Amino acid sequence: MRRAGGIVWLTGIAVAIASFDSPFGLAQDRVAAQLRPASTGRASAKPYTTWQSYAGGAHSSQYSALDQINTKNVAKLEVAWSFPLTGNSIFNPVVIDGVMYAPVGGGALAAIDAATGKEIWRKEGVAPSGARGMNYWESPDRSDRRFIYLQRGDVIAVNAQNGEPITSFGNNGRVDLRDAMERKPMGPVGTSNPGRIFENLFIIPLPGGANYGGPPSDVHAYDVRTGKLAWIFHVIPHEGEFGYETWPEGHYKVGGGGHNWSEFTVDEENGIAFVGFGSPRYDFYGGDRKGNNLFANSLVAIDARTGKRLWHQQLIHHDLWDWDIPQSAKLLTIRQNGKPRQVVAQATKQGFLYVFDRKTGQPIWPIVERPVPQTDVPGEWSSPTQPFPTKPAPFAKQSFTEKDINPYLPKEAQDEVRARLRSYRNEGMFTPPSFEGSVSMPGHNGGANFGTSAVDPDRGEFYVVHKSLPTILRITMPAEPGGAGPGARGGGGGGGGRGGGNAIVTTEEKKELTAKAKELVDAAKGGQVQFQSPVSFMQINFPGGAMTAAAPPWSEMVKYDLNTGDIVWRIPTGVQEAPPDYNIPNNTGVQFPRNAPLVTAGGLIFLAIGPERKVHAYDRAAGKELWQHSLPNGAEGMPATYQVNGRQFVVLPVAQANGTFPAIFTAPGAAPAAPPGGGGRQGRGGGGPQLPGAYIAFALPQ
Repeated sequence: MRRAGGIVWLTGIAVAIASFDSPFGLAQDRVAAQLRPASTGRASAKPYTTWQSYAGGAHSSQYSALDQINTKNVAKLEVAWSFPLTGNSIFNPVVIDGVMYAPVGGGALAAIDAATGKEIWRKEGVAPSGARGMNYWESPDRSDRRFIYLQRGDVIAVNAQNGEPITSFGNNGRVDLRDAMERKPMGPVGTSNPGRIFENLFIIPLPGGANYGGPPSDVHAYDVRTGKLAWIFHVIPHEGEFGYETWPEGHYKVGGGGHNWSEFTVDEENGIAFVGFGSPRYDFYGGDRKGNNLFANSLVAIDARTGKRLWHQQLIHHDLWDWDIPQSAKLLTIRQNGKPRQVVAQATKQGFLYVFDRKTGQPIWPIVERPVPQTDVPGEWSSPTQPFPTKPAPFAKQSFTEKDINPYLPKEAQDEVRARLRSYRNEGMFTPPSFEGSVSMPGHNGGANFGTSAVDPDRGEFYVVHKSLPTILRITMPAEPGGAGPGARGGGGGGGGRGGGNAIVTTEEKKELTAKAKELVDAAKGGQVQFQSPVSFMQINFPGGAMTAAAPPWSEMVKYDLNTGDIVWRIPTGVQEAPPDYNIPNNTGVQFPRNAPLVTAGGLIFLAIGPERKVHAYDRAAGKELWQHSLPNGAEGMPATYQVNGRQFVVLPVAQANGTFPAIFTAPGAAPAAPPGGGGRQGRGGGGPQLPGAYIAFALPQ
C-alpha cells in the first residue's frame, strides 16, 4: 500500500449544467425537474430502494427493499417500455431521480426517462468501456453530480445531467491509469470491473495480463473531484510489506496477475473495501512464483480511506487452476445465539462459500487445511494443503468421473469421453495440471462468476447461480520463439474456449515430455520457463450437435440460510432446448448461463436465463417459479429495479444472443455443429443472424 500525499479536499464546487433540448414535451419538463437539486436525493433515500450504481450500490447486494411487485401480483407483469441498443450488452443500468443512464451502442451514453423509455439526451463517445456498469457520485448539496468510470484506459468524469466530460477532473477530464503504475504497459489499461465510489474516492483495481509477467494489478484510489491519486494497494507485496515472503524475492518487479478483474464491494458503514483477488500469472504453471503468493486468490479487507490492509483470508494457495475469486463479496447481518453479527460472504469458482466476520476476518465456521495432490511437472511447486470450509456445504459439484458422463450424449460420444477420462489425472479437488491432462471440476469457467450471487442483507439469505463446466488442464511445452507454438492460448481446438487438443497422452509420451521439461528447467538455472496450458472445457462435438461432457444438473440456483449455514433449496435454471429424440427432461438447467439474480422484498428473485431467452420470477421462500416472459434476444446481464411516481419497474439488458457455452443441435441434414461458445443458435440451439438488442422494462399494469 502506498499513500499519496498532497491531496486537497475540495468542497462546494459547482459544475455548470449545460441545457439541452428534447422533443418529448411534458416528459422533458418532468425529467428536467427531476434533474434539478431536490430534497429527495440519495442521502434521504431509504436503504436498498435506489439503483444508483452497479449491482444496486457499493454494497453489491443485488437486492431491493421495493415490494410493490410481489408474489401475489408478479404474474401480471408486462412490458412497460423498450429502448433499442446496438451490439451485445450485459450492462447494468443506473437510475437517478427517474432517469436511467446506460450505453446504447457505438460509444454513446444515453439518458432515458425511466418511466416511459423515451430518450432525453444522448452523448456520443463518452460511454464506459467496461461491460458491466458504472458509478454515480454527488456533492452534499447535489449541485455537482457525475459518473466516474473507465474509458479506453482512462478514469473519466462525466456530468450526469448532460453527458458532458468534466474538464476540471484530472487532465482535461481524464486520468491515465498508467501514470501511477511502476511498470507501464505500452497500450491503455482496460478492465470491465466498474470500480466503486466511497465518500470522495473512486476505487478501481487494475487488470492483469493473460500470460507470464504482465503489468502490476494493484488497486488505485482517486479523488472523484480532482482526479488526484489518493492511495495504492499492492497486490504483489513490495519489500517490507506484509506477504512479501510468500513470493520469490523481488517478484513484484516482474510478476503479474492477481487482479480483481470482476467486481468488489464497499461496506460504507464500516469504511471497508472487500476486494477478492484473482490468480497470479501464469494461470496454470507457477514454477517462477514458488510460495503461497499473497494476495492472489485472497479476500482482502482494505481501509477504504487509506488503502491499508485490515485483514485477509487466502482461499487458494499458489493457484494453478485459474480459480480467481470471481465476484463481489456480499454483506449480510446474520443471527447467532440470538445476537446480530455483521458478516461478509464470498462465493468461488470451485463451488465453496466462505463466510467471515466483517471486521475481524474470523471465519464463522471453521476452515481446515487439508492435504491435496501434488504436482509432477518439472520446476513446479504446489502447496501441500488447501483451505476447505467445513460449512456451508458446497453449492457446486466438485468431481467428474465416469459415472458423471452426460447420458444424453450419443453412445459413441460417451465412449470417447470415457476413454479420455481414463487417461487423465483425476484425483479430485486441486488435482494439479499435468502433461497427460488433469480434470478440474467445476472448472475455472464453472461455479460462481461475476454477478451470479444476490442476498437479502437483513435476513441472512444468500442466493447463488452456478454452472458445472468440467475443464481439462494440460501442460504443454513453451511456445516457439517468434510463433504461437504448441502451447499458445486461444483457438477453438474442438474443446471450446482456449483450445486444448483432445488427443490422449500415453504413459510413454508423458515420460518423454517430462524428460524434455526437466532439461529445459535445468538449462534455465533458476530462470523462467514458460510452459503453456491450452484449456479444454469438455464441450463434445458429435454428428448433430455439441454438448457438455458432464451429466446434469448443468446449472442451478441455490439458496443458503447463513444464520445456520444450511442450504434451503436448489433448483435448475431454465429448460434446455433440444430435439425430442434426445429425451432431455425439463429439470437439467441450461448449458451454460452466466446470469445475475435480483432479490426483492416482495418475496421474489428475478433471473434472466441467456440461452433460454426468457426472464423468470421465483418465490424466494420455496424456489417455485411464479412468472416467466419470453425475450427477443438472449440476456446475460443483471436486472435493476427502481420506482418512479409510485410505480416499480424491473429493467434488464436483452442483447447477448448465444450464451457463453450453449448446447448446439443441428436440424436433420444440416451442416455439422459449429464449435460451442460462439456459434449462436442453429435449429434449436445455435447460429443465426444478429438479433436486435434492447433494454426492456417490466411493470404492473397501470
